[in-house]
Amino acid sequence: MTEAVKFPFNRTARVIVTAILLLFIAACSFNSETARRADFDNNWKFFLGDDSTAKNPGFNDEAWRMLNLPHDWSIEGKFDSLAPAGAEGGALPGGIGWYRKTFSVPSSSKNKNVFIDFDGIYRLSEVWINGHYLGKRPNGYISFRYDLTPYLHYGNSKNVIAVRVDNAAQPNSRWYSGSGIYRHVWLVTTAKVYVDQWGTSITTPVVNSDSAVVSVSITVGNHHPAASKISVKTTILDSVTEVSSITAEMEVSANGSGTITQQLGVANPKLWSPEQPYLYKAVTQIISDGKTIDEYVTSFGIRYFTFDADKGFILNGNQVKLQGVCQHHDLGALGAAVNTRAMQRQLEILKSMGCNAIRTSHNPPAPEFLDLCDQMGFIVMDEAFDMWQRPKRKFDYHLYWDEWHEKDLRDQILRDRNHPCVFIWSVGNEIPEQSAYMWDPETKTVSPQRDTSGKTIVRELVNIVRSLDTTRPITVANDHTDTSNMILQAGVLDITSFNYRHTQWHLAQERWGLKPFMATESSSALESRGYYDMPSDSIHRWPPLSGGPFTGGNANHTCSSYDNCSPWWGSTHEESLKEFRKLDWMAGIFVWTGFDYLGEPTPYEWPSRSSYFGIIDLAGFPKDAYYLYQSVWTDKTVLHLFPHWNWNAGDTIDVWAYFNKAEQVELLLNERSIGTIITQPDDLHVMWRVPYQPGTLKVISRKGGRIIATDVVKTAGPPSRIELRIDRNVIHADGKDLSFVEVRVLDADGNLVPHAENKVTFDVSGVGFIAGVDNGSQTSRESFKANERKAFSGTCLAIIQSDGKPGTIDLTASSDGLPSASLKIYAK
Repeated sequence: MTEAVKFPFNRTARVIVTAILLLFIAACSFNSETARRADFDNNWKFFLGDDSTAKNPGFNDEAWRMLNLPHDWSIEGKFDSLAPAGAEGGALPGGIGWYRKTFSVPSSSKNKNVFIDFDGIYRLSEVWINGHYLGKRPNGYISFRYDLTPYLHYGNSKNVIAVRVDNAAQPNSRWYSGSGIYRHVWLVTTAKVYVDQWGTSITTPVVNSDSAVVSVSITVGNHHPAASKISVKTTILDSVTEVSSITAEMEVSANGSGTITQQLGVANPKLWSPEQPYLYKAVTQIISDGKTIDEYVTSFGIRYFTFDADKGFILNGNQVKLQGVCQHHDLGALGAAVNTRAMQRQLEILKSMGCNAIRTSHNPPAPEFLDLCDQMGFIVMDEAFDMWQRPKRKFDYHLYWDEWHEKDLRDQILRDRNHPCVFIWSVGNEIPEQSAYMWDPETKTVSPQRDTSGKTIVRELVNIVRSLDTTRPITVANDHTDTSNMILQAGVLDITSFNYRHTQWHLAQERWGLKPFMATESSSALESRGYYDMPSDSIHRWPPLSGGPFTGGNANHTCSSYDNCSPWWGSTHEESLKEFRKLDWMAGIFVWTGFDYLGEPTPYEWPSRSSYFGIIDLAGFPKDAYYLYQSVWTDKTVLHLFPHWNWNAGDTIDVWAYFNKAEQVELLLNERSIGTIITQPDDLHVMWRVPYQPGTLKVISRKGGRIIATDVVKTAGPPSRIELRIDRNVIHADGKDLSFVEVRVLDADGNLVPHAENKVTFDVSGVGFIAGVDNGSQTSRESFKANERKAFSGTCLAIIQSDGKPGTIDLTASSDGLPSASLKIYAK
């Protein structure tokens, strides 16, 4: 019988990582009496260029553009083969930009603290208030705060905040980063005694079916010149009523801070899980002289879990396979600019596929992303860094590592440590310090000098994390999986993690000890939606291991959607899935990637400008592999027939079907049986080779002689009309909410025309506007910020955004030679 080990760990031959947590969503809402956090996104002035005098409060910014945040200026630019970021960075511009905002602070705030919170600025930001320099943050993915209080004017006097953003030095990223104040900004007003930034830490030392003990650690700041005696009251609420409450006294030193820990009980706790992500609230009040002067609301979930070397991942006593994907931060046509509904849509699509876990590759995500994962039930690996001291790109974060890595990592852990969705910390991805031999990415040479700093750095990072959170395991995503890996040799990581190398997964514990194991990246399969290379059972490794510029591939820069294309380091989806299914002790996998993302267009270079790795394309349209995962990762009855059925006379076509639950799968062409396949336990698809005849393909799956599913693909005629499909026709009139409208080019019988490339023009009137357009093509150089888009494989997308006023939004889509299509969206 194995024994669960609590943190800190004893290093033995077997390590089982056990954590029992109760966690929070970042401080979110406050009552009107003690309102402390205001949306500070609207009415900023922006200038793309550099002017050192723009920091001065008297600077004339009348000619600057007025806009609302979040904002990504790169996504507004033109694709360019000469862009300094290269195709790897999305072939879009970087540069330097300035933001300014003029605002008033009421006289009632004169005896309070006023802070500004930035959720993220890419990158090298510097901030001034009324001409006073507040500081800089090089890291483009970290959240941070400045204290404005000493420099503010109150009442009718105006204040000016100025932000300089420098994303000119390129390349500094291996994927599209975006540029600007691309996450939200908040103005926070508190009493002089207040709950500090990220000032609550909640754990559960005891959890069982009858009760949970909730431990709430609260850090209180005091900006008074004298010590303050206060009461701290914490109340736990479920979705209906008060659960428990406690009040304690404390004294906070002058111009200092103090921490108090309170313990509360929750009877019959409802445990957080991906299936039932139940959330509680903890309301912490600071009381002085009988009056509540500050209130901090923390949303949290109760659960317990174990990472086990023999059984994988155990959540609330049940074995759960982490069926995960890796996600970069861009939102397709919206670029890096954060939008909660856009992230929610991505997560909804992944949830329907059976995904239950996300790796935030390779940086801290937006706070709202973790909020959504809390609410929707996703298990998150929260990742910190893509490099340490050694560079991957000339101008990347390695330049700032020595000065900033400890501060950045501490801020990430403090911000995110109480989210119930966060189960694992990753302190690095494919770190060059894995190797003792130093690789120079500029000269592409290896130094003969040995460097074992990987051991030292990983120990430091693990110690930083454990100084702030002892409740979660720590890992690094390794692509060097042999015994020369310096980081794994350090022996301080709780979970052994491999990127790719699926044929070596079964050797992980033999090489690195009986620790829990997972694949932090798997597959890297390459697909273009709607394109197919035959024979489908011949696998392309693009690019091959040989190195050098890739000169192969398809002339039109496509990759086959038969799941028969991957780079040399990766695998097809099926190759990794089959191995994962064999290894019951393996905790999980994170497929590279859930969605296509801007930049890194492996295996191609320009004119490709976005990735081929996604199970879902950049516009949010599933590729065929989506149904493979749905057939394996869900209990839904799945039968998906492909490819399309528009080919040339004389062609012989490979016809595939993804399926589950079936003993037999039969294919018919124009009602004539092509053959029935008896499925085997290891089969993830079935295939027939069929001489092409126009008409109707039909696939039927049976179990016990009974039909359990059918799917049909028909030969499409020429384009005849446009169909609009909307995800939601009622949205919030908040200036942020979105409707996603899928545009489908159909023939006269309502069949999707698979090769349609019709240009579709959008007209919007009423209380909304076009936030972006897309079609999922990795090679399209059309602007995302236009009112038109060509269809790709028969479809394209329009994203409609509320302008902040209630009313009706009218959308009309038109294309030459086709009748237009219209719909209404209601903003309320």
